[in-house]
Amino acid sequence: MICDDGSVSDSWPEPPPPLPVPVPDSHCHLDISYNVDRFGPGLAVGDALRRAASVGVTRVVQVGYDLDSSRFGVTVAHEHPQVVAAVALHPNEAPKLAATGDFDEAFAEISALATDPRVYAVGETGLDHFRTGPEGRQAQEESFRRHIGLAKQLDKTLVIHDRDAHDDVTRVLLEEGPPPRVVFHCFSGGIELAAACTRQGWFMSFAGTVTFKANGHLREALAAAPADLLLVETDAPFLAPLPHRGRPNASYLIPVTLHAMAEVRGTPMEELATQVAANTERAFGSW
Repeated sequence: MICDDGSVSDSWPEPPPPLPVPVPDSHCHLDISYNVDRFGPGLAVGDALRRAASVGVTRVVQVGYDLDSSRFGVTVAHEHPQVVAAVALHPNEAPKLAATGDFDEAFAEISALATDPRVYAVGETGLDHFRTGPEGRQAQEESFRRHIGLAKQLDKTLVIHDRDAHDDVTRVLLEEGPPPRVVFHCFSGGIELAAACTRQGWFMSFAGTVTFKANGHLREALAAAPADLLLVETDAPFLAPLPHRGRPNASYLIPVTLHAMAEVRGTPMEELATQVAANTERAFGSW
């Protein structure tokens, strides 16, 4: 398994104690977790969902980043009632498709997939100034604008990928006019971005990165954010929380991240779990 910090592990962590209240994983990639050929010993979809349910993570949002993963998400969401899908072309995918002249065709298929009743969100879309340089930013922004339009057209939640692009992401959202429900996946900003999200009523979804020692700015943002805008996610199989950093991540590790969030906020675990579960339903709907 290739992990978020570049290390390699084929060992899935032991499950934590169960949650006091069931909480969904608002962002995961079951297709990558089970892809044995790419990532070593994988975790099959059924096994991943069973492990998650055993600790109180009874629902997950499977998120697409290209055509294959978006098609996969729709299929899995129809096969497993505890799964709903999000479909999109990732901001790092958009410049590649634009360069080959394939973006319009790919986006047309995403648009068709997004009409499926098991698709609850458009995403992950947004801007990434870390992996894509200035030469690809125009294509990223055009893709982002079209995904925003699709989410509004279909009344779907918009799932944002924002890496080193906070100001530009918020600028484009406000220029286009955001859909009613916006989720900042793997929230990576500090106090300023948290304040912007608070003003607009955008959800902030925290991942295992909030436990990393160097990420004090994330904990500051988490402490300042309104309770009714908080979500939790894994981004599995990436970004496993401490003490499991460098090992593969999965939805059954949500309790580890949520426990860390409760400590940062000084909130009882059951209270935070109840709030985050309710927030997830407001962000995505019921399933």
